[in-house]
Amino acid sequence: MEAVAVIVALMFAVFVALGVIAVVRSVRAVKRGVDRTVTQARRTVEDTRLKAKQYVQPGAPGEVAELRLSLRTSMRATQEALRAAAPDDPSLSEALALFKRLSTHGQEIDADLKRLEAEPDKARVAGSLPELRERVERVTHSADSLRWAAQDRARQFADDDLALLSEQIRMEAGALRHWTTEEEPQAAPTGAGAGARTPGAGSTGGGAEGPEAATTAGAEPERPAITARDAWRQPGYSWQKTRRPESTT
Repeated sequence: MEAVAVIVALMFAVFVALGVIAVVRSVRAVKRGVDRTVTQARRTVEDTRLKAKQYVQPGAPGEVAELRLSLRTSMRATQEALRAAAPDDPSLSEALALFKRLSTHGQEIDADLKRLEAEPDKARVAGSLPELRERVERVTHSADSLRWAAQDRARQFADDDLALLSEQIRMEAGALRHWTTEEEPQAAPTGAGAGARTPGAGSTGGGAEGPEAATTAGAEPERPAITARDAWRQPGYSWQKTRRPESTT
């Protein structure tokens, strides 16, 4: 009884531990989902605000919003492209490391642009825009180059795989139609064809061969499609045994 009680207690403890682990994992998964949703909502709200500011406020404030929007859009598109292609292509690990370093510069420029949005001195804003515009262009150009290279690489892999698959399917289709290569019909000369070749043979100096060949072809009897074998000529096989006469012991 004591052993049974110990086993039951151990099973109960194991079930409780498994339940706690499942609950903790579920809570973490829900938390990650909520954080992801909140991040996406904030990103959407910020992008919508920048788009509205770009068209509503002309001049330096609108240009600052345009620079922030282009920077955020390029960096986000490159990040999504690299993360989507990295599991299938381990060679993109170096590209991801480079993009991580580029993201640091992008975040610094975005912070500078965000501070410039709250700057009340319009002359200072106008004076700082050329430098920030150049930095944004350099970062977005680098991000676009990484994204386009990853997309071209994935497209090339897809084209190569499709070409290999098409060749394999062509070979398999030929193997399935094996009878077309095994049974190649040979065209037999007809009477008209033989008659057409006879004058040609006579014109080259072989006039005696033409009538003789025609007579031989006409005298040759037509063979049946399948000729039966003679019983005494039928070859034997190793697994066939000759029947012994009944008188043989």
